[in-house]
Order: sequence, then structure tokens, then C-alpha cells
Amino acid sequence: MDRAETLAWLRRISGDLATATIKRLEDSLPWYAEMPPARRSAVGLVAQAGITSFIQWFDDPDSTPWIAADIFAAAPRELLRSVSLQQTLQLIRVTVEVTEERVAGKDDRLREAILLYSREVAFAAADVYARAAEARGLWDARLEALVVDSILTGEADEELPSRIAALGWHGHGEVAVIVGTTPPQFDVDQLRRTARKLGVDVLIGVQGSRLVLVVGRAEPASRAEDLPAELPFADIASQLEPGFGSGYLVLGPTVPALVDAGQSARAALAGFAVARAWRHAPRPVEADDLLPERALAGDPLAKLTLVERIYRPLQAHSTDLVATLWSYLDNGRSLEATARELFVHPNTVRYRLKRVSEVIGWDATGPREALILQTALVLGSIGTDATRRRGGAPRRGA
Repeated sequence: MDRAETLAWLRRISGDLATATIKRLEDSLPWYAEMPPARRSAVGLVAQAGITSFIQWFDDPDSTPWIAADIFAAAPRELLRSVSLQQTLQLIRVTVEVTEERVAGKDDRLREAILLYSREVAFAAADVYARAAEARGLWDARLEALVVDSILTGEADEELPSRIAALGWHGHGEVAVIVGTTPPQFDVDQLRRTARKLGVDVLIGVQGSRLVLVVGRAEPASRAEDLPAELPFADIASQLEPGFGSGYLVLGPTVPALVDAGQSARAALAGFAVARAWRHAPRPVEADDLLPERALAGDPLAKLTLVERIYRPLQAHSTDLVATLWSYLDNGRSLEATARELFVHPNTVRYRLKRVSEVIGWDATGPREALILQTALVLGSIGTDATRRRGGAPRRGA
């Protein structure tokens, strides 16, 4: 059989090939049988277009590039989102198998052409899905950057939850923000893999030399089996630390949900701005451990946190605790000097300092925590004195 006769024969059986292919798809591919009728029809159009294009290509092999790509133009765009690349390759394999069976024994050149053409179609399919994935990746990156920026600026609107959902966020509870530097060679995929192993989901924002991670606890099913039920965010930040560049790494306080992440972000950003003021700051360092530096820099959130979490609880519990802490810090953390000033036994000072630690969670005997406590006392006394003056000063003309 010469080439012209082969072409004529192929054109005569093309309809039968398409029908046999659809029947084989229904019998051998469960996912095809479960598809809605409209999508099954679209897949059938792709298979039929492949057979027609093969006949055209066999007639003119130089047309490979555009004919192979034209196969997938027969399907609507939504088919690309509902049929995976693996399923597309299964479709190609079934179509080739049916065609090979029909032409078996007819012409060896024809069978070789089918194999060559199927390779071209497979590459064309991979190209279509690669382009779609690249476009999707660029869109996701822009959307993720927009979401992170909204969290950092506190300009969340009613569209933020839908944008977060579009990114496939799997967080279900507590959230914290980590701020550090962007490494010269940033491997975002490695960072995401590490986060998944730790049982958390992340939103990543690269802002020049600054790298911001919004970290949320993911669903338990994605958590590694060898990890505890829920790692503290400090441990999570330590595990993610290699993904950041050199320099300071600041972990914001934990907040109950993603919608509250702006609070953690503001604290982390404020801490990152002043972290250099603590010569021996650990990496990562919690934003709350930088409260004195943040307060000196004018951060109102740090001032409020120091007063609300240290000064007021101590004052509400006992004025003796406040007086003892003041004296202890003013006397260079000397038990004996404090005891002499307060006319008490040194063991009484020890007991009161222990009560201070139990009430507020900070230990005044450590140099770093002593700085935090002394800053809180200064800010608290300034605020109390200002309130007293405003409330007690006589009005002019009274």
C-alpha cells in the first residue's frame, strides 16, 4: 500500500477510530466515566482532534509544531483545570493503543509514524500544562505578596479571606509572623517543604532585603508523625531559620487567628527595626524580648505591653512587690542593699522577687529581664504620675 492509499484508508476509518477510542476510554479510565457529560464530550473532542491531526501530520510531517499544539485548542479552558497532566497522558496512551491495533499489519512505516507522533503530542501536552502552571505560579506569587502586604499594613478588607482561600491556606488556628532578611539565593520551595514537615502553613512575602513569613498551624493530617501535636512557634521559627539570610530574625507574638496577624506583624517589624540594639540577641529572637528597645524607639504597642503585662499586675497584686522590685533594680540587684533600704531580711527580698516572677513571668535576677522590668516600672510610673496630675491639678480660676 503506497502513501496515497494509506492516507485515503486512514481518512475512511477516522470516524471508527474516534468511536473506538471513546469506548476504550469509558471502559479503561474510571475518571473519564465519572466526568460530567459536557466534560466527557470535551475530552472526546481532544481525542478526535488528535486522530485528525495525526492524519494531517502523516500527510505533511513538517507541520508537527502547530498541529500538535492545535489538538488542545479544541477543548475549553476549564478542561485544563479539571483534567490533570497524568490523565491527559493516559488519554494519549489509550488513543495511540486503539490506533495501533487498527493499523497493525498494514504498514510498518505507519506504525512508526504513530509512535513518533504520540511523542510529539506528549511533549505538546507537557508544554500546555507547564505554561498554565507558570501562569498560575506568577498569579499566586502576586496574590500572596498582596495578602502579606495587607497583613503588614493592617489594611485588611472584606476580600482578604477570599484571597487567602484562593492561595490554598490550610491554617486553622494560631498564627505568628517572622521577619528576617532575604538570602542571596532564596529557595522558596525548600522553605515551604520545611513548613509542611513542621505541621504549619506559610504565606511568604519578599520585600527587597526583608523576608516576611506568616506562619499558621496547619491541619493535623499534614503534620509529620515524629513531631509533637503542636510545636511552639519559637521552635518552628528555629527550624525555619536556615531559610533566611544573615542578620536578625524576629518572631512576633502568637495571635489566635489569621485575621489578627497584623498585631503579630507590627510587633515583629518593630522588633526587627531595633534588634541591633541588643548586642547578643539570639536568632531567632521574640519581639516581646525586645520590648525595652522598642519602647525607647517610640513603639506605642511596646509601651502599652510593658505597662499592661508588668507594672499594672504588680501594682494590683501588692505595692510591696513594686517597691521591692524598684529598690532591687536601683541597688544593682543586690539583695543585702535592698534589704537594708526596706528594713527587711534578705530572705524577705528573695521571697518577694519570687512572687514577682510568679505574678508576671519575668525573673528580675537576670540582667536582660531586669532591663525589661525596669523599663516597665519607668513607663508605668510616668503614666501613673501623668494621670494623677491630670486628675488632681486644680482648674485655672477655681
